Amino acid sequence: MSSAPTMRVGRRTVEVHRPGKVLFPGEGNGGRAKNEEYTKSDLVEYYRSVASFMVPHLRGRPLMLERHPDGVGGPMFMQKNTPEHYPEWIERAEVSKEGGTVTHTLCQDSATLVYLADQACLTVHRWLSRVGKLDCPDRMVFDLDPSTGDEFPAVRETAHLLGELLDELKLPSALMTTGSRGLHVVVPLDGRQGFDGVRAFAKDVADTLAAAHPDRLTTAARKKERGDRLYLDVQRNAYAQTAVAPFSVRAKPGAPVAVPLAWDQLDAPDLDAQRWTIENAVEQGRANPWAGLLVRGRALGPARRRLDALRG
Repeated sequence: MSSAPTMRVGRRTVEVHRPGKVLFPGEGNGGRAKNEEYTKSDLVEYYRSVASFMVPHLRGRPLMLERHPDGVGGPMFMQKNTPEHYPEWIERAEVSKEGGTVTHTLCQDSATLVYLADQACLTVHRWLSRVGKLDCPDRMVFDLDPSTGDEFPAVRETAHLLGELLDELKLPSALMTTGSRGLHVVVPLDGRQGFDGVRAFAKDVADTLAAAHPDRLTTAARKKERGDRLYLDVQRNAYAQTAVAPFSVRAKPGAPVAVPLAWDQLDAPDLDAQRWTIENAVEQGRANPWAGLLVRGRALGPARRRLDALRG
């Protein structure tokens, strides 16, 4: 039996098993169209190419891994616990949760990211806090989630409104496509406030925006209460919840990718949630649209006072 091919990634050698395994079945003809097929080798090469951009967004954060061993048309499972067969050099974090503990995988280097790709991990979901301070997030996320795939103009408009409100609160914000249907707006925090306080603040921001535009926006958690309004989702801002990581591939035809955006890209005519794929996401990484945005997290105290003043 022949051994699996290997690749050198940093200081490690990683095996790539069944590199020709199709993970994204093609649905059309022609070269590298949006619906062209992609193999495990394509996935591995993509994650290797974006590792220098992606790993800094993962380092120190417990991960939930979305694995598709037979590709996007087969069974999927969400992996929290790290399997025993993972190499010792892959770091772990034991996290307390209701009913016991979970040993999450940490992605501290490019070799770990490539190894996870070999395990048919298509999408990486990360915690909003880091090991050593798991109760206090250093990221706050607003998920602009349309009910259907043809509502991206409403997502774009809502992102503008949210960005303007956050500017009024003097909170820096970063924009990201989800690779699925919507956008995330990410706010860097100083990591001094617990999840309950962060989620309450995010909910108040979302409620303020929805109250100003009640015909277009809602914070109603139940779908039947939303109608055709766009949902401002802040539920990811809770302990043990995750958000899709920047540069993650999504389990959809064409292998779309969640990518960071600059705010001036929001009005690009060709922008939608799946604008970037494993074919071109590395270009967005090289452009570094979040340069300097997430370096210094903010305290929420001053922003809370400004928000309360706005709300009267």
